Amino acid sequence: MILRYWYLLLSSWPRLLELIYWPALQIITWGFLQNYISQNAGFFAQAGGTLIGAVILWDILFRGQLGFSISFLEEMWARNLGNLMMSPLKPIEFLIALMVMSLIRLAIGVIPMTLLAMFFFDFNLYGFGLPLIAFFCNLIFTSWSLGIFVSGLVLRNGLGAESIVWTLMFGVMPLACVYYPVTVLPHWLQYVAWSLPPTYVFEGMRALLIDKVLRTDLMLSALAINAVLLIASFAIFLALLKSARRHGSLLQGGE
Repeated sequence: MILRYWYLLLSSWPRLLELIYWPALQIITWGFLQNYISQNAGFFAQAGGTLIGAVILWDILFRGQLGFSISFLEEMWARNLGNLMMSPLKPIEFLIALMVMSLIRLAIGVIPMTLLAMFFFDFNLYGFGLPLIAFFCNLIFTSWSLGIFVSGLVLRNGLGAESIVWTLMFGVMPLACVYYPVTVLPHWLQYVAWSLPPTYVFEGMRALLIDKVLRTDLMLSALAINAVLLIASFAIFLALLKSARRHGSLLQGGE
C-alpha cells in the first residue's frame, strides 16, 4: 500500500508541487510579517521567531492530517476502497500505510519550508534540539488521530462528508492557541483548549523560545491525551467501517 501511494505521488508533478508550494508560501508570508512586527514591537523582538515557529509547527499538524486524509480520499475518488476492503488487507495495515504516507508527504512539504525559514529569516527549527522531537511526535500523533476519525466519517457517509477533511483542522486552530497563549481565551474556553494536545505543544514552543525552558510536563500531558485520542480514533474507525460494510457504503462512496 505504501508503494502504491508512493508511485501515485511520483507519477504526478502537480501533486508534488502542491506539497511544496503552500508551505513555502506560508513561511514567506508569515516570515515577513514576523520581521515587520519584530521591528515595531518590543515583545516580539524578545520572542524572536515565535510567529515563524508557530507557522511551521502548525503546518506539521495540518499537513500531517491532510497527508493522511488525501491518500485515503484518493481511494474514495477512484472507487477502489471496496476492492481494498475485500482483499486480505487488514484495516490496521491500511491505516499504518496511510500514516507512513502522511510522513512522506509531510517531509516533502515541510523540509523545504524549514530551509526557507533559515535562508530568509535566520530561524533554525532544528536548533530546538531534542524538544523538536517531542513537539513533532505530539503534533503528528494528533494529526493521525484526526485523520483516522475524519476518514471513518467519509467512509461511512460517502464523499458528501469530504468537506470535513479540509475544515476540521481549522476549527481546532483557534482553540489550539497557535499564535497566542491560552490566557488570551475566555476562562471557560481555556478548559477546552487544554483538552487538545496541540495546545501543550504551542505553549511549550513559546516557553522554549521566550523563557528558554523546556516544559516536559506539557509534553507528557500532550502525549497522554494523544494516546487516548489514538485509541479512540482506531475504535471509531473500526466501528464506522463495520457500519459501512453493513449498509453497503463501501461500494457506493458517492455524495
